[in-house]
Amino acid sequence: MTTAHPETEPAPPADTASPEATPAAGATENSASAEATETAGTAEAGETAEARETPEAPDPAATSETSAAPETAEATRSAGATETPDAADTAEAGVRPGAAEAAEATEVPGVVGARPRGVRARVAHWRDWRSRHARAARVVWWTATVASAVLVLGALLLPNRLFALHTSQFLRLPGEAIIGAALVLALPRRPRVALAALAGTVLGAVTILNVLDMQFVEYLGRDFNVVLDWTLLSDAQSYVADTLGGVVAVAASIGLALLVVLVLFVMAAATVRLSNLLVRDTRRATRGTLIAGTAWITCSVLGLQIAGGPIASDRVAGTIASEAGRVRDTLKDEAEFGKVARSDTFGATPAAQLLPDLRGKDVVFTFIESYGRSAIEDAGMAPGVDETLATRTAALAKAGFSAKSGWLTSATYGGSSWLGHSTTLSGLWVDTQQRYRTVMASDHLSLTKAFQKSGAWDTVGIMPGVQKGWPEAKFYGLDKVYNAFEMGYQGPKFSWSTMPDQYALEAFQRLEHGRAGRDKPLMSEIILTSSHQPWAPIPKMVGWDDLGDGSVFKGIEAAGQKASDVIADSAKSKAEYGKSIQYSVTALTEWLERYGTEDTVLVFLGDHQPISRVSGNNASRDVPVSIVAKDPKVLDKISSWNWTDGLRPAHDAPVWKMSSFRDRFLTAYGSTPHPSKG
Repeated sequence: MTTAHPETEPAPPADTASPEATPAAGATENSASAEATETAGTAEAGETAEARETPEAPDPAATSETSAAPETAEATRSAGATETPDAADTAEAGVRPGAAEAAEATEVPGVVGARPRGVRARVAHWRDWRSRHARAARVVWWTATVASAVLVLGALLLPNRLFALHTSQFLRLPGEAIIGAALVLALPRRPRVALAALAGTVLGAVTILNVLDMQFVEYLGRDFNVVLDWTLLSDAQSYVADTLGGVVAVAASIGLALLVVLVLFVMAAATVRLSNLLVRDTRRATRGTLIAGTAWITCSVLGLQIAGGPIASDRVAGTIASEAGRVRDTLKDEAEFGKVARSDTFGATPAAQLLPDLRGKDVVFTFIESYGRSAIEDAGMAPGVDETLATRTAALAKAGFSAKSGWLTSATYGGSSWLGHSTTLSGLWVDTQQRYRTVMASDHLSLTKAFQKSGAWDTVGIMPGVQKGWPEAKFYGLDKVYNAFEMGYQGPKFSWSTMPDQYALEAFQRLEHGRAGRDKPLMSEIILTSSHQPWAPIPKMVGWDDLGDGSVFKGIEAAGQKASDVIADSAKSKAEYGKSIQYSVTALTEWLERYGTEDTVLVFLGDHQPISRVSGNNASRDVPVSIVAKDPKVLDKISSWNWTDGLRPAHDAPVWKMSSFRDRFLTAYGSTPHPSKG
């Protein structure tokens, strides 16, 4: 076969084998032709010997004449009965010398188009497809080459924010590509291929991390943490199962796993292909690399930009450095936060000195899922929510209740509600899963546990979102916890939410708050879930006397919107989110209006803002917090906080870190600090 001229690469495969290589010319002519061709190729290659080691495809110029010799090929096949089949097949198909002999026969003699016999013959036949289908091979070659370049360039310049995905982002000059080209040109073949494959795998991993960052910023308002956040993927699968069904969740999990493997493999194959392409003409490649390097340095020094971003890009290097720094900070934070968690301002406070000004009161701490500042101040949602807050403030006032409201800055955003719960009640800034585990395993005094420690209250938890073991009850000091299966609910789920908030509150009243013969007041922690994304379908209020076992909600759930119709639509998500907040606030305040007494104190707040698709890319992390009571002395204790009267906090009402609430609350209601050092 004719050897491809290295300086004509890159080039697509040729049409067919050279007509001089037909078996009709005889063995002597074939041998002479091959020697002449090989000698010519060697002389022309000169300084590019390495390029001949791994040719991508034959040179089209060397084989283009064969398209004019169909009669010769037909004659060759017709002579199959008198010729040696191995030699004929090898010469016609361009199979490597010896391959056809080892295969016994690649065609049945005298039968046109017969399939090859034997495994080795089939392999040789498959490998020679480019000679038999030259035009298709040329299309595949160009497609694979262009796709490889696009994939690698795209991965090198891919941002880690959805809002940064625009054309100008990919019109930059990646410095990593220039350095990679220089290394490829300097290395011999085996190290070069190994380095290219490794670089492609790393590039694939960086691409996956960038996509994870996009999704985490969208849903949680922060980047993916490679040390801590893998456990959240199982929570994501559970969320998809509850929202879209178990089959969809399993299919999505399998699909994502396969996609990860495919990204790593394809990216490695693409970089290897491009590295092979570079070394086919080392002189031109070296010259191009030097020019690109000079351009990159010039753009970097001069600070040249396009669409507000630098032309000289080092995106991948920056991502790797950022991830390394995050890993280092995460490991360092684990040890430092452990020391903080062991120190507690009220850790050694005697029981008698905890919350003396609330003795005899039934205190209810309630978290409303995703209840954030955006619900009250965003123009698309605020009108409906604000109207509900005003209506419910008036209704509570008519029933004898007063309220004060302010803002807390949550430790989480868009999700991971347990981080908001633990931050509020522990007095510590719990913004990672690692910190959460550290706090839950510590003896740090939670606000709810202070009630238990005092010995003056019974403590209970109403947790409709808990569907498995919940060891956190010990940290929160809860004597009894009712999970999703212990409240007698027989109605339908509302997407992720296991039951409507109204039913959960009625179950709380039936099981604990309204129970007669209690010898102590009750402290309760309630987690309401109806405003959890995807906000479809949303429950509606029904008569409190009609709740029964929850079956009344079957028709409401069936008539509601489908989660799949809302989850990816920003406008619909905003509208339905606002409605869900109205529902949750209405259910809670109606429960208080219906069942609250002179001794009832309600503290309710949001755990975090909704996801950025609803709250916006630049939304704060603030959530509303309100304290409601009939006894004026309860609100007098917090008059110095300067909170707003009513359920709607003013825009300029005080904003505190969520972690400061525990100490402020304990202090306001008479607790005496006695620090513990751990």
